[in-house]
Amino acid sequence: MSDKKVNIFWFRRDLRLDDNVGFYKALNGKLPVLPVFIFDSEILEQLPKDDARVTFIHDSLQIMRKKLQESCASSIAIYHGKPLEVFKQITKDFDVQNTITNHDYEPYALKRDQEIESFLSEKNIGFYAYKDQVIFEKDEVVKEDGKPYLVYTPYMKKWKARFKEHSFKVYETETFLKNCIEHSRLPNLSLSDIKFERSKIKVLDYDLSKSTIKEYEKTRNFPAKDETSRLSPHLRFGTVGIRQVVQKAISEKNETFWNELIWREFFMQILWHFPETQSRAFKKKYDRIEWCNDEADFEKWKTGTTGYPLVDAGMRQLNETGWMHNRVRMLVGSFLCKHLLIDWRWGETYFAEKLLDYEMSSNVGNWQWVAGCGVDAAPYFRIFNPTTQIEKFDKEKTYIKKWVPEFESASYPQEMVNHKEARERALSTYKDALS
Repeated sequence: MSDKKVNIFWFRRDLRLDDNVGFYKALNGKLPVLPVFIFDSEILEQLPKDDARVTFIHDSLQIMRKKLQESCASSIAIYHGKPLEVFKQITKDFDVQNTITNHDYEPYALKRDQEIESFLSEKNIGFYAYKDQVIFEKDEVVKEDGKPYLVYTPYMKKWKARFKEHSFKVYETETFLKNCIEHSRLPNLSLSDIKFERSKIKVLDYDLSKSTIKEYEKTRNFPAKDETSRLSPHLRFGTVGIRQVVQKAISEKNETFWNELIWREFFMQILWHFPETQSRAFKKKYDRIEWCNDEADFEKWKTGTTGYPLVDAGMRQLNETGWMHNRVRMLVGSFLCKHLLIDWRWGETYFAEKLLDYEMSSNVGNWQWVAGCGVDAAPYFRIFNPTTQIEKFDKEKTYIKKWVPEFESASYPQEMVNHKEARERALSTYKDALS
């Protein structure tokens, strides 16, 4: 064991050196900081070996390591394994006094952190976690009676009122990096070391330019324009800080862009208050729906061969790029649940495998929204028409032709279901379950 006392900072979904609350707190402590990241084997075992998110995490860590090596002769110790076993090893190798990290709110993360904190407590090692990935967390925005909001609009209004009452600073770490442990040869891992290979899919840079935010309302519903900010994967993995993004939205005076950021926190607090919703309908009676769950139909939906071109374009974009335009996400979700009567959990699981920006709270929240069974959900009788949606959002069929090149040719499949018949079947099935 090194005889030099250290504090650990444990990076998780906050892969940046600047404006990182927990990292800032650690660097301002009395001991040198050992930066650590763990490739959690329990999570990795469930992923395809060319998962683009793993490549993105690995690349982001290498950029951070290089900056620490150049600026303060430090680095990030990268490990692979179950977090508890890794911490057992770290505490053998280093004289750890405290472990600092940022809050994570998903059910698995809460259980993991409780286990780590319990282990460290037995060794008289402190465990401290800070709010970083959101502006407001847990029960910071609730009704007057302390109960969580179940409808977005009043939550959003309370969120903004609270925001105006608080001052939020950006946590500048640059001048404190010298407080990292001087050790540039901390353990590193390649993708092959964790039994992964480099993905062909790349996470694109985010765009917070003035023009993107200013034009957000005009362009956000038209997938062919492809002028969204691409922020979501960066917020998911913390390569950009939420405070910086919110400040940008406010400075450009774009309420719609700001509201989308608040939707993210709305769903996060719902999952925190109701962790059972990761696998059960918020409105419990919706779990009585008798889904068809036809495997062949599900395969057509996954591969984008339903015969409905806007649905197919969205699914092919997802499969090829790991991303799908949000307007199209609503359509393909509704199509799966309503037209095909396939359980929303099947779609949620597939999106979890494919989406670069997969965020459990938002994914579950949005899937329950289209299925009609979640908080503030669309009523079950709201069923998107996949044909008229083309007229509204891809009138020139530019998006469709990009992703479905055989559209309007003899090789393009026939519609797998009739819209009117599928709609009537869905209404009847839902009505039977809910009556």
